[in-house]
Amino acid sequence: MEMTFAMIKPNAVKSGLVGRIIDRYISAGLSVCAVKMHQMTSEDARGFYAEHVEKPFFPELEAYMTKGPSVMLALGGENAIAKVRAINGATNPAKAEPGTLRYDFAPSMTENVVHSSDSPASAERELDFWFKKEERYAYEMPSLKACCVL
Repeated sequence: MEMTFAMIKPNAVKSGLVGRIIDRYISAGLSVCAVKMHQMTSEDARGFYAEHVEKPFFPELEAYMTKGPSVMLALGGENAIAKVRAINGATNPAKAEPGTLRYDFAPSMTENVVHSSDSPASAERELDFWFKKEERYAYEMPSLKACCVL
């Protein structure tokens, strides 16, 4: 089973979208292996987005990410990285496919409601940044047909 990191950003939390977003991941067969709500500090933002600190857009990103709590998720399942990125849609909501989280909920590229790891190396780094190993619980989601009386 592959595990990846996803984050529900402050504007989505404030808009009451946490449950709807997590439901999309679960409905796609992903398991929630860890979850926590956390308000990023400037130090957190500089550590998590270290590759962007010197870029001109970083001050706006830092201000956005520290303005309210985010929900951090470890998600597991077959092809979890690709699956989460497909559910999220293109970073720019104007280019996202209909039915993706960013198409449905993101007001702009800056406030694009979710983040997810783009590779196994990013997933490992991002999971380790927010969760201790002992805080993650790997399990496969059962098929809905297997667990429900129809």
